[in-house]
Amino acid sequence: RKQWYQRRVRGVGHGTSGNMEGVTPGKDEGGPLRVIVSRSHAGSVKETAQAAFDGREVTVTPAGGAGYKAIEVVENKQDVYVHTTIIKKWDICAGDAILRTLGGKQTDLRGNDINYSHNLDPKNEHGLIATMHDHETYREKLQGVSNS
Repeated sequence: RKQWYQRRVRGVGHGTSGNMEGVTPGKDEGGPLRVIVSRSHAGSVKETAQAAFDGREVTVTPAGGAGYKAIEVVENKQDVYVHTTIIKKWDICAGDAILRTLGGKQTDLRGNDINYSHNLDPKNEHGLIATMHDHETYREKLQGVSNS
């Protein structure tokens, strides 16, 4: 179990907190594909990723906390964060802001930006994928993991 208490990270359209300075989008180095997923909603991500990436070695890390998973991607400890089921938008909006501020991207598994407007349904029903690089490649290959 990983802990990251007493650590604050902020990201808005014009900058981030000091502890995120120097973070830049990485690139796929061709090693094992590192995927972080929900501890309680992992689904068939590993099997789908192995098939989609032609048998490439896939390491799946189950973890709690959508924000934590987004930061793992931002810090290049994971290549992609995939969530396959319905998730509340308030759980994913902060990670999305930080990813985008630092050059990453988070969409639903269909490739749509997630709309956080207050007058819309608070549920994101089409899973999500978050990356710092090669977003569309990962999304196209992993879109079939959605349970929604």
